[in-house]
Amino acid sequence: MVKIRLSRIGKKHVPFYRIVVVDSREKRDGFFIENLGTFDAIKTKIVQFNEARINDWVSKGAVMTDTVKKIYKMYKTQAVAAQ
Repeated sequence: MVKIRLSRIGKKHVPFYRIVVVDSREKRDGFFIENLGTFDAIKTKIVQFNEARINDWVSKGAVMTDTVKKIYKMYKTQAVAAQ
């Protein structure tokens, strides 16, 4: 099963995450298929987000984790507020 989930790239006590497409059997920080964005957990700020590619992967059957769904909703509300 293909999932869209977070992969940690930050240092100790400084969490920073990639939003990645990965086979669900892979390790959290292991091999990933595609990088879709980055998320700063300390500032709770989306640094980079590729909405078109996420929608493409979901249409192909990829499943978002609960945390990625929350980040996606946060991105949507920021996009609406910016307009």
